[in-house]
Amino acid sequence: MPTLLQISQLGHPILRGKAKEVEDIHDPDIQTLIDDMMYTCQDAEGIGIAAPQVYQPLRLFIISSRPTPRYPNALVMDPKAIINPTIVGYSDETETLWESCLSIPGIFGRVERPKSLTISFTNRNGHQEEETLDDLAARVCLHEYDHIEGTIFLDLTKSTDLATTKEQARIAKATA
Repeated sequence: MPTLLQISQLGHPILRGKAKEVEDIHDPDIQTLIDDMMYTCQDAEGIGIAAPQVYQPLRLFIISSRPTPRYPNALVMDPKAIINPTIVGYSDETETLWESCLSIPGIFGRVERPKSLTISFTNRNGHQEEETLDDLAARVCLHEYDHIEGTIFLDLTKSTDLATTKEQARIAKATA
């Protein structure tokens, strides 16, 4: 049974450090960490989580998109471990949407991001992959990638584009 991990919160220095490469993907501790991160992400109703968010300064994150109370229109995709990623390219087309973060509960911010990206990474089986992601999948990937670079979504938004969870839900309902 996977372990539910504690999620680091805004203000903890691990969220501001650049993560280090995962050296041995086949290490049982890394494989257990991946399982625990997937479980923690699902339990927290997140659609992604990065290793620094569970106090591990590693270049590893999970994309686990599915509808949640915070993202009711999220696409469904199987959880995927992204290890030692490199962004290969971005689309010129961007979109500004509301984002939130498991490490910054209760706050949403409008963030402009590319609508698609291509990422190169190692999967949990040690195989190199390159994948193009679009729309919400690209956004989640970039949000988690930012975490392994020591960036949080608040760094990418204007103070006038912030809202509490309750207010963001009201805004979303009014504009739907």
